[in-house]
Amino acid sequence: MRYPFLDLATINARYADDLHRAAARVIDSGRYIGGSETEEFNRMLAGLCRAPHAIGVSNGLDALRLIIEGYKVTGRLSPGDEIIIPANTYIASVLAVTHAGLNPVLVDPDETSMNLSATGVLEAITEKTRAIMPVHLYGQVAWSEELADLARNHGLIVIEDAAQAIGATSPTDGLFGSRKAGALGHAGAFSFYPTKNIGALGDAGAVVTHDTELFKAVAALANYGGDRRYHNIYAGFNCRMDPIQAAMLCAKLPDADASSARRFERAVAYNNVISHPGVIKPAISPTVTDQIWHQYVIRVPAARDRFIEYLTSEGVGTDIHYATSPHMQPCYRTLPHRPLPVTERLASEIVSLPISDCTSVADAADIGRIINKFPIHR
Repeated sequence: MRYPFLDLATINARYADDLHRAAARVIDSGRYIGGSETEEFNRMLAGLCRAPHAIGVSNGLDALRLIIEGYKVTGRLSPGDEIIIPANTYIASVLAVTHAGLNPVLVDPDETSMNLSATGVLEAITEKTRAIMPVHLYGQVAWSEELADLARNHGLIVIEDAAQAIGATSPTDGLFGSRKAGALGHAGAFSFYPTKNIGALGDAGAVVTHDTELFKAVAALANYGGDRRYHNIYAGFNCRMDPIQAAMLCAKLPDADASSARRFERAVAYNNVISHPGVIKPAISPTVTDQIWHQYVIRVPAARDRFIEYLTSEGVGTDIHYATSPHMQPCYRTLPHRPLPVTERLASEIVSLPISDCTSVADAADIGRIINKFPIHR
């Protein structure tokens, strides 16, 4: 393809020298679980998020699971409690809740932002609601003063799914003063899957929190439930971040803001060039870090499949995030949920365009011009 959707080898070439040095450092250290690399990663991530606590874990799903399990062992959540989640999310958001024995309450998002709205939350709150899970979908922060007020007024825990939003900044304060995604609420989960803006060279994730009690519980739960060697206070898990991945991420984290700026330039190029009447473009913020553009997602209400075929024939790679919503997956066919017309409509219309470091600003402009030539009517 002339315009591949993603090429991880090309993306990681930017960091190659630092990555090789980081790998050699871990190999030579003889320390392959825990150690200084993971400690440095935790310090760097906490600083980036402007939060007191961060801990690297095995992946993004485990980060969410550990937060929920941490609130269970500290008495803040119990099996049967409800957590409100936007329905148009990756299945990991829902898996973390059901794995812990809690009930996900799926709500339609705001159609324009495609993110959780205060209106959707308010309509779904019941006497069993204990938490909300804003998902910063595609790198756009799902936060507002209205959501913050709802959480305060109803005593709700805010668990952020920040898997796609490393470095993103909210225009409004979080509950504890930080405006960084992952530190807006009580706890946030990150994914560093290789395709993320800051990706590991394997699976990795992290938990960020302002809550010292939760932080200690998550740290223990991730290490077999042990608070020290051979002393297990919880029936925990093995969810530790490997030092090799911590070292890879330490090499990349300093580039988070610059990476966001590069993606912003491509998003601006797309928005400036695309003018097809059958394509709905995402709204673009005037500031770089409000949206870190993990994905650039357009909507094609008519003839989406033919549109994707056309782009493929023109050498443009695409993807769909996500073609099948969690409530439509076989494993959740019996999950109770309210009607979700917005979620289902979005799933039938969305198309992700290339926006990573293997796509130049000129490429984005070229792709925009190719889109403008799409014959919507045969």
